[in-house]
Amino acid sequence: MKNTTLGKIGSAVTGLAVLAFAISMIFGLFLNSIFASCLSSIFIAIGFIPFMAALNENNDKQNKSCGVVAMCFASIYAVLVFIVYYAECTTVHMNTGLSEEVLSIISYGNTGSLFFNYDLLGYAFMALSTFFTGLNIKAVDKKSKCLKILLMIHGIFFVSCFFVPMFPVFTSGTDDIFGTILLEVWCIYFLPICILGYKCFSDKKLEK
Repeated sequence: MKNTTLGKIGSAVTGLAVLAFAISMIFGLFLNSIFASCLSSIFIAIGFIPFMAALNENNDKQNKSCGVVAMCFASIYAVLVFIVYYAECTTVHMNTGLSEEVLSIISYGNTGSLFFNYDLLGYAFMALSTFFTGLNIKAVDKKSKCLKILLMIHGIFFVSCFFVPMFPVFTSGTDDIFGTILLEVWCIYFLPICILGYKCFSDKKLEK
């Protein structure tokens, strides 16, 4: 499979999953949509790996170390979020009799739980992955230059995702609307990255 084809598939899957996640979060203000949110987030990770791999493979080998670092961080992100979301879609979803003590540890839906914090840690590594991918991209036109900038700026999310769980910001009493707004802002930011990536691969601007 060509890198451009893999990149198009990865960016499309990631973009559609981000859109599905954004919609599920809106529904979550009125209904219990955590299963849909977690399932769509799994597909964000599934698409993200080939998306980043294709972006990093199609660039100057002199920057190979940035690409390797980006993919290492992407892999850490994927493992962490797979653990969190798969546990939510299986163990938590299927076992309605779990105690509050157990849910306070393994339920992503419990703000401030261990798995909720693991999720934020995962997205911290996702941010690092996009930052190093942005460093690795050789911009050849306005689209790829814009993609490069957006990927690098996305790296800023590392700071909040990594350090916020260490402080009493997201607790069990945190307003759901506040959390939803933050996640919607992230979706609004990340969706253009997926769209630009798809267009760049379609135009073969990122092909050697």
